[in-house]
Amino acid sequence: MRIAIPSLFLLMSFFLIGCSVQKIENVPYLQSTSNSNSQPSLNIFTPKTSNSENNTVLVFVHGGNWNSGKKELYDFYGKNFAKKGITTVVVGYTLSPEADYKVMTTQVAEAIKWTQRNIGEYKGDPKKLFLTGHSAGGHLVALATMNEEYGIEPSSISGIILNDAAGLDMHHYLQQYPPTTTDNYLSTWSDDPEVWKKASPIFYVSENTPEIMMYVGEKTYPSIRVANKRFLEALKPFQPDLEPILLDKKHIPMMTQFLWPWNNRYQEMVRFMNDN
Repeated sequence: MRIAIPSLFLLMSFFLIGCSVQKIENVPYLQSTSNSNSQPSLNIFTPKTSNSENNTVLVFVHGGNWNSGKKELYDFYGKNFAKKGITTVVVGYTLSPEADYKVMTTQVAEAIKWTQRNIGEYKGDPKKLFLTGHSAGGHLVALATMNEEYGIEPSSISGIILNDAAGLDMHHYLQQYPPTTTDNYLSTWSDDPEVWKKASPIFYVSENTPEIMMYVGEKTYPSIRVANKRFLEALKPFQPDLEPILLDKKHIPMMTQFLWPWNNRYQEMVRFMNDN
């Protein structure tokens, strides 16, 4: 499960931001008196031309194996959704080894709660709030929402869109491949199987889980295919109609496909948001 995201995104994002979209940068979301320069922040993308003050809201959390990546690489994602009338929030968070999975999840949860309180100022409707994440980001949005410890009421989330999500069952994965210092996994997960269980969204699946939409790459990492299958099996009793959307792609192309605003994923995701 050694996963990286290419820096090509940063260059592409620079060219793809359009004049029809307003970008609000580096908004702090933690309630802290610390130096704001050292605190994680989020970027907001909202359509300039929309007459609506009640746009659907999408919160996106990036991947990067929990130890790499940054929100600035994903301007294209926020811009493309904003051009479709979706107010989009792209979240930054502290990476391993400076933070473990719990700190990251807590920060993502705080970003979601900040959005619920404040997104009305940016043409967004907090009652139409969806979450999405690629790779490690999928793990973080799922865990932040499904584990009540992080303070989010599941019924306040309209739906979760998982894009080739990693880490949905870290307990199962790390039992087979115990963490080492490689990729900061010891810093992220510790060596305690009980911690691995607490870190795994699969153990929080319930009737309260928001509606899920799942993308899985048919050529992705085996660990991601296995974890998504196990997660789906756990979720089926509560969401029996859920069928994952399987794409003939490797892990990183599951995200880079969104560079192109005409990609079918945009229409599929907007349809899911309109239906829930």
